[in-house]
Amino acid sequence: MQNAALADLGLDATWAYEAIEISPEDFGSRLRDLPGLGFAGVNVTVPHKEAALAVADSASEAATAIGAANTLIFADGRIQAENTDGPGLLDAVADSSTAPTAGSRALVLGAGGAARAVVWSLAGAGAEVSIWNRTAAKAEALAARFGAVATDAPAAGDFDVIVNASAAGLGGGDGLADLPLEAADFRPGQTVVDMVYGQNPSTLLEAAHSAGATTIDGLEILVRQGARSLKIWTGREPSLEVMRAAACG
Repeated sequence: MQNAALADLGLDATWAYEAIEISPEDFGSRLRDLPGLGFAGVNVTVPHKEAALAVADSASEAATAIGAANTLIFADGRIQAENTDGPGLLDAVADSSTAPTAGSRALVLGAGGAARAVVWSLAGAGAEVSIWNRTAAKAEALAARFGAVATDAPAAGDFDVIVNASAAGLGGGDGLADLPLEAADFRPGQTVVDMVYGQNPSTLLEAAHSAGATTIDGLEILVRQGARSLKIWTGREPSLEVMRAAACG
């Protein structure tokens, strides 16, 4: 996806994106070696996002508030931490919805690292955020952190935006069956996002689509956060169409 974008921008002669596997034990030392090898930055995935923030010399407001970084920038001998997960979600929601995020009613399912990014972004954009989690205490703690509210029995029809940031559906299972939502409660005018992605729509998105809601899958969120990261590193605006085609291919 990133290499396709670099080629489309005409940067592939001097830029390349590659995967590097690093153990948690070696993360800090390996990371500080990368600038000397020509790296301009890295994307960081689980389980390293919190460690990425800890090793950075400075951090953006988003990375600091979320407590994790998915993007690192190497410049002037320093490491800067950024988090594009939440902003990428907002980009996708804004482009798919006719209503502004500010003032909308949003439900976030989950209370882990992905949910923190979602809640911070939606609340910061002016949404009224409710959080459900299988462990109620975690939902309450996350809600208190970001000025949201915890709920133990959400009704899907009450919300304008619904985001599954939990592990429900991970591995191709019936995600909807693991969530406190009824398929019959989805409605037109909603935007329903499933951060979990695979080759086929999740049962959550299938039910929402059948009810007339706008749906966004995790692959689109991956594209959006990746596009923001690439722009940070190169200063160039990548083609979302090119990135989508590569991600789906």
